[in-house]
Formats: sequence, C-alpha cells, structure tokens
Amino acid sequence: MLEMIPLLAVVAAVASLALAASYARLVTAADPGSAVMQEIAGAIRDGAMAFLRREYRAIAVFVVVLAGVVYAVLPTLRPWGSLSLVLGAVFSAIAGFVGMRIATAANVRTAQAAREGADKALPLAYRGGAVMGFTVAGLGLLGIALAYLLFVQVLRVDDAFQVVATFGLGGSSIALFARIGGGIYTKAADVGADLVGKVEAGIPEDDPRNPATIADNVGDNVGDVAGMGADLFESYAGSIVAPMVLAALLFGGVDAASKVVASDFSALQETTFLYPLLVGALGMFASILGSFLVRGRPGKSLSSQLHFGTNVAMVVTAVAGVASAMWLFGDVAEVANPIWLGMPIVLGLAAGYLIGFASEYYTSDHYSPVKKLAKQAETGPATVIIAGVAEGMISTFASVALIGAAIGGSYWFGLLAFAGSPFEVEGALYAAALAAIGMLATTGAVVAVDAYGPISDNAGGIAEMSHLPPEVREVTDSLDSLGNTTAAVAKGFAIGSAALTALALFRAYTAAVGIDVGGIDLTEVEVIIGLFIGAMLTFAFAALTMKSVGRAANDMIIEVRRQFADIPGLREGREGVKAEYAKCVDISTRASLREMILPGSLAVVVPLVVGFYSAEALGGLLGGSLVTGFLVAIFMANSGGAWDNAKKYIEAGNHGGKGSEAHKAAVVGDTVGDPFKDTSGPAMNILIKVMTIVALVFAPVFL
Repeated sequence: MLEMIPLLAVVAAVASLALAASYARLVTAADPGSAVMQEIAGAIRDGAMAFLRREYRAIAVFVVVLAGVVYAVLPTLRPWGSLSLVLGAVFSAIAGFVGMRIATAANVRTAQAAREGADKALPLAYRGGAVMGFTVAGLGLLGIALAYLLFVQVLRVDDAFQVVATFGLGGSSIALFARIGGGIYTKAADVGADLVGKVEAGIPEDDPRNPATIADNVGDNVGDVAGMGADLFESYAGSIVAPMVLAALLFGGVDAASKVVASDFSALQETTFLYPLLVGALGMFASILGSFLVRGRPGKSLSSQLHFGTNVAMVVTAVAGVASAMWLFGDVAEVANPIWLGMPIVLGLAAGYLIGFASEYYTSDHYSPVKKLAKQAETGPATVIIAGVAEGMISTFASVALIGAAIGGSYWFGLLAFAGSPFEVEGALYAAALAAIGMLATTGAVVAVDAYGPISDNAGGIAEMSHLPPEVREVTDSLDSLGNTTAAVAKGFAIGSAALTALALFRAYTAAVGIDVGGIDLTEVEVIIGLFIGAMLTFAFAALTMKSVGRAANDMIIEVRRQFADIPGLREGREGVKAEYAKCVDISTRASLREMILPGSLAVVVPLVVGFYSAEALGGLLGGSLVTGFLVAIFMANSGGAWDNAKKYIEAGNHGGKGSEAHKAAVVGDTVGDPFKDTSGPAMNILIKVMTIVALVFAPVFL
C-alpha cells in the first residue's frame, strides 16, 4: 500500500498539469480585444519571451557547468546526480516558460473583459495566474515523485536521497538567476518610467508617451511571474526533499560508509520518507478544488472572491495532513502518538497565512502604517523614506515570532509523537522540517493568486495605452489594487517558506556532515568566522543587486530623457508620434543579463569554498545568512510595499492627489522601494535556500 504513495503524487501532479492546460485553453479562447490592444500586448509578450529565451540560454551554461562539478567531485552520485540536477532545472524552466506565455496572453484579455465589469475580468486574470501556479506545483511534485520512484524504489542507486536532493539544486539554479535577473529588469524599467515620466514630465503611469512603459510592463512578467514562480518552485521542491533526506540521515536506510541503499526499509524509515510526498499530493488535490471556487460573484468583494479558493485549500490540506499522519504512522512502533506528526503541517499552513496577513497589514492602504506613511509625504521625500525604513524594520517582529512559533511548536509536537522512543529527539527534528511542506503544500493556489497581480497590472497598462474608456480603467485599477495586496502577501509567504525550507535543508546538512544533535559550537573560531561571513553575504548580496538596479536605471533614465528631447511631439502626445519602446526593452534586457552573474555566482561559490575549509565553518555561514537574510528580506519587502501603496493612496485623491508635492515625495519613496521589494528583498529568499542546498548536496566532500 505504501508503495502507491509516489504514484498518488504522480497522479496529483498530472492532474495539476491537466488543470493548467485547461485554464490555458480558457484564457486563449477569450476575446483579445481591439487591434490596438493586441499590438500593445504583442509588444509586451515579445519582449518578455525574448528576455526569457536569452536568460535561459545564459543559465543553461551555468547548469551544465554545475552538473559537471557534481559529476566530478561526487563519485557516489555518478551519473544520476547530474541527471537529476538537469531534470530539476529543465522542469523549473518549463514552468517559467509556460507561465510567462499564458500570463502575457491573459493580460490583454483581462483588459477586454474589464469592459463587462470586474466580475468578468477577475476570474480570467486568476485563471491566467493559475496556469503558472499549477504548472510550478505540478512539475515540482512530478519531478520529485519520479526521482524517488526511479532512484530510490526501482534502481536503488548509491546515496539515493542525495541524488533526489540534486533535483532541488537544479531548480535552485534556475531560481537563482531568474529571480535576480527578473528583479533587475523590472526595477530598472520601473524606476526610469516613474522618475522621468511621473516626476519630471508629469504624465500618468502607463502613458503611451513614456518610452519605458512597455519595458515596465514586460518587467512585471519577468520579475513577478517567471521570477516568483522559479522562487516558489525551488522552495516547494526543497520543502519535500529536505525532510526526506533528513529522515534517511536520522533513521537510516542508507549505509553511512558505503552509501548503499538498504534492500528493505523499516516501517519508520519508509513512512518518514513518504509522508512529505503524501502531503504534497493531498495539498495539490486541495488546491485544485480551491481553484474551482474562484469565480466572479456580483456584490461580493474582489478580495474575498480571490482568496476564497486558497483559504478552502488550506483548511482541506490541514485536515488531510492530520488524518493522513494518523493513517500512515498508526502502525509504526516508534511513533507513540501519530496525530502529533500531522500538527506541523497545520502549524506551517497557519504560519504562512499569518505571515501573509502581517505583510498585508504593513503594506496595505487599508491599515494605519501606510496611511501614516502617506501623511508623512506632506513634509517631503526624506521623512517618507525615514518612516518607510522604520515600518519595514518593525515589521520583522511579527514574522520572526510566527516562524519561531512554527519551528518550536513543530519540534514540540515531534517530541510528543515519538515520546518514549529511542528516536525522540530525531523525531522532533524531523517534525520541525515538516513545517516547511505544510506551508508550501498549497503552492499551486498561492502562486495562482500571486501571478494574478502582474496580469491585472498589465491589463491596466494596456487599457491606459489603448485609451479605453475611464470606466474600464476604474475596473482594472480595482483589480490592480487587489493585485498589489496579493503581491505583498505572496512576498511574505515566499520569505517565510524560504526560511523554513532553508532551516530544514540546514538541519539535513548538519546531519550529513556528522554535526550531532548538540549542534554547532559557537565558541569554535571556525564557526564564528562562518557566522560573520554568512551575515556579511546577506548585505553584500543586497548591495550588489541594488547597485545593479541603480546602474541599469541610470541608463534607462538617460534614454527616456533623450527620447523626450529628440522626438518632436512625443512629450506633448502629438497624434502619430510613437516612442522607441524597443530601445528601453533592450537596455533592461542587457543590463539584467549582465548584472545577474556576480551575485548569482557568489551564492554557489562561497559555500563551496568555506565548506572545503571547514564543515563547521560552513554551518556557521548558513546560520548567519539564514537569520540575517530572513530579517533583511522581510524588512525590504515590507518597506518597499509600504512606499508603493502610500503613493497609490495619495493617487486615489488623498493628501492632495496626483501631481501634488506629497505625491512627488511619495513617488521618490516608491522609487527607493522598488529594488527593495522586487529585487534585493526577494533575492534573499534565493540566497539562503541556494546556499543550504549547495551545502547539503556537496556535504560528502566536506567530511
């Protein structure tokens, strides 16, 4: 019976991909609007897909080199480790490509549907995002289930669970550069469009006179669709892989010396290996169910319509997670109270939801932090920036408390589950790792809601550029406003899930290199050095990505100013005069591909160098980067989101409205916040996860 669980995961993954294909057909069958709308959407689509192809060609070289390194230095993984790594990278790339393709088809159709009202446009935008969500989750679950079936159950290759872990490393390779490159692209365009368009020229957002407006809309897709999708693909894969590998290291199943997989697993070993896959499958079915519940309902708030499906999926997953633990571990002698092994799933889901709410509180204009920030804009940009930095810093308190509660609570539930067993402490560590898959079990539904945001944002841009009636723009603005909130919630979710996933991978690493339950000794010189290096890397990584945005934005600003000066009638909006959009698209593309190389390489090279010096020092590095990276990510994401929505709150008519001095001050704050929330902040997620999975995969050579 237990051997059917990987097959159930395959079925769930295939069902997810089938749903994504069905939604893709529904989106592409919708009315794409007028010829002008299609022309604008075509320019956005062509720019986005051209960037993605060039980015993937660059990343392919990195993936091939990394696969070669795995083959060369990890003899026990040959050749399967390299194959699994490439498979993870290919699946992540396919998810990004498919999601981007449909998102850039859904935007114009959402704008056209907005002619009939928000109740028609919202389900269409959601389905466009759901293609990305269920492709990401479906391919992630399918890849891990196939890797387990092939390498563990069928071939029983040496060091089989390390081979499965390399699938996650492959996904990390794509996420590393997709997140950094996409973030640089989108913010270079956004900063240039805002500073020259809004502040200097005094023209509205998405105005067709602005040469950077197409690049800005392309950036929404490469950063918030492909980038976020790759980020959560990596987290999702890592959250399933980590407890599997940890179980193999804590409970046996692979000979420590020869790396040979046991011919038969004990009940404890097999159930702890398979439970993460089972939760992934159940969460997938729950997400599919939830997606059917998102539909336009006249008279209902847009927010409640959009989030209803995700909330249902979370409740169903929580119940199913506990019930499946009682069934799966019911006959395992070492597990005294199986119900408690289901509770980390509940805690992970609850922590993800509450971290998302905390992010919404600090970044939504429905709550006091953003309203107070908008009020500060009346006294100039300096006070806006000071207040925004402060809000971001104080917002870390809630997220740290929630992550701490999820980790501590899961560990305690593990102690209760294994009470009286010789594996009591090991079981508690395993339970703590389960919180990550709990948080990410409904990834399909979460990414669907997140990808809705850039689709609705693009729809508003297309409506503005094609001069649709004001009432249509009002509808797209309402969709976009909701999208800003979902983006903030998704960023909080992504950061929280990154922290839990990295922690689970970190614990697997310490077990792999033989650091016992007593933990890392902070009095050791090597560990202290590692801690400082890890903390420093967080700030160096943030600085490199911020500087990259600054350089690219500088080029963009110069180009936009040049076009306003050199193209007669462009700034005035003379009929028949068009901006040279392609030049701005090219600036963002070239800059992002050039600038992503150094920070991306650091995330892989530094852990390897430190690990070869000392496994304990690498443990310190991972601990230092995990703590500081999590805090910096929350701080930057929430500061940036608060600045963004303070600007939008003023644009809604408060504190003088558009064009006022308060508005200009808020635009400056938003411009500072752009790389905070969409480049450097999200890059922290990738940094802490990539370094931990690199450490885990290469752990055998650090011994």
